Amino acid sequence: MTAALIQTSLPPAAPPGLTPNQVEGILIALTIAAVAAVALVLLKPLIQALARRIEGRGHDSVLRAEVEVLEQRLAEVEPLQRRVLDLEERLEFTERLLAQRRDQELIGPGGKGVG
Repeated sequence: MTAALIQTSLPPAAPPGLTPNQVEGILIALTIAAVAAVALVLLKPLIQALARRIEGRGHDSVLRAEVEVLEQRLAEVEPLQRRVLDLEERLEFTERLLAQRRDQELIGPGGKGVG
């Protein structure tokens, strides 16, 4: 019974013709290959996007269409912005004229105040 326990507790023997160091090296190489394969599968989309960007094909057609729409809207807004600025100047001018008229009515003829 003790012989069976001793035999089952021993580590498995290396395959014939390979030393334990060679088996360890093979296991390390297989582990590295497996990790590299998993990393490649997980990073494939990122690698492809980077490759498209380097080639200059990284711009999506939907994104280009959105940029064109925004450029058109900007072209429409710029004249409106100038028009709003012009209207603001006219409004300020009108307010100044009305304020002068009100001040002249309050002061009255001859420069003296009413009252």
